[in-house]
Amino acid sequence: ELPGFYYDSEKNRYFRLLPGHNNYNPLTKESIQYKAMECKRLRLLEEEEKQKKKATRAGLNSSVLLQKRQLGLLSSTSYCRLVHELKVSCMQRRKIEIRSPDSSVAGTNNFKIIAADVACERIFTVNDVEHGGCKYGIINLSGLGKESLTVEMYDNLYFTNRKVREVFSLTHFSKLCLMGIAETPGCASLLPASLFSSTNPGDRPGMLCSFKISTAWSCAWCLNPQADNCFSTGLTRRVLVTNVVTGHRQTFGTSSDVLAQQFATQTPMLYNGCRSGEIFSIDVRQRSRKGQSWKAIRLFHDSAVTSIRVLEAEYYLLAADMAGKIKLWDLRTAKCVKQYKGHHNEYALLPLHVNEEEGLLTAVGQDCYTRIWSLQDAHLLRTIPSPHPSSKDAIPSVVFSSRLGGSRGVPGLLMAVKQDLYHFSYN
Repeated sequence: ELPGFYYDSEKNRYFRLLPGHNNYNPLTKESIQYKAMECKRLRLLEEEEKQKKKATRAGLNSSVLLQKRQLGLLSSTSYCRLVHELKVSCMQRRKIEIRSPDSSVAGTNNFKIIAADVACERIFTVNDVEHGGCKYGIINLSGLGKESLTVEMYDNLYFTNRKVREVFSLTHFSKLCLMGIAETPGCASLLPASLFSSTNPGDRPGMLCSFKISTAWSCAWCLNPQADNCFSTGLTRRVLVTNVVTGHRQTFGTSSDVLAQQFATQTPMLYNGCRSGEIFSIDVRQRSRKGQSWKAIRLFHDSAVTSIRVLEAEYYLLAADMAGKIKLWDLRTAKCVKQYKGHHNEYALLPLHVNEEEGLLTAVGQDCYTRIWSLQDAHLLRTIPSPHPSSKDAIPSVVFSSRLGGSRGVPGLLMAVKQDLYHFSYN
């Protein structure tokens, strides 16, 4: 890079960045980089439409996998994982038609967040509203298995005049707890499980529990019986654990803002990721203490931690940061054992999506590319360009499942961008 110049790869020479007329100059580093990224995105989209994706690993095809499985060279777990890798590399994009009982509402607002219920029969949506605020909605995925690819959307369940930053959803005995964190003036909202469990989409729950919590960055719901009915919010320099039944609150002071949280299920441990790059755990059974003596496990990233996910065995923890690094930590030795390369992030709070049954890790970068890795060996399996031009307000929100639409559902990736919904289905 030369100060005051830019390099044109097509003409293979440098050009001077001249001062523009009336302080306007179309040739800036940002505009040149955006043009190059847009050309790359269009090229990748064209390649995906023209030809099928090649296998991510040499010699990986369905016939070879089946032969090895029959010869006993592959275990059932390894065979299923490699089949998912093969299918992921061949997923093809199809646009979904969204229908709504109120035809004037469907497709009028941008998707901000989507989160699936446990059975992946429906997805919970958060949509931006033009005049400010957000609204919640439900999309029924039963139409994904049909040729028409249509889904039913029931929105306007709730409306908030605040911008929703994060939605956290978990299951406990087939009941779903949804919690949303809204920006300042902040609040944590608990949405009833009947949003998903109700058989009649026309039924609207009449209760919404909201807790006023200022400067909240993250939230998590506890599923361990020893700390049942509790949720946590990550605030500016402190962690707040609230019992929704009694209203009792515990406060743990920290030295940095808490941007990411998740509870373990087998133990009442809360894992927190901070702006300083520190990751620490809290046993929520203990009372609040001063100082840092209550921190059970401490890990460190070089940049702010944006997302953490505890794996099912709870010996490992995945963490992503604002430097674009995704690391797998062994909690027993407090060491990084794997690193997933290719993720792009500079300042955004971007989530990680883990599918242990399929052996896949999915993350959407700030460059609007969706990347899928093998969870076992950190191999990058697929990079999916966004169907829309890259921008800060067009970062896709995704859901991946091998049973989208229920137990007999169609495997694949669901992607929401702007006002559109796309399905990347297995061949």
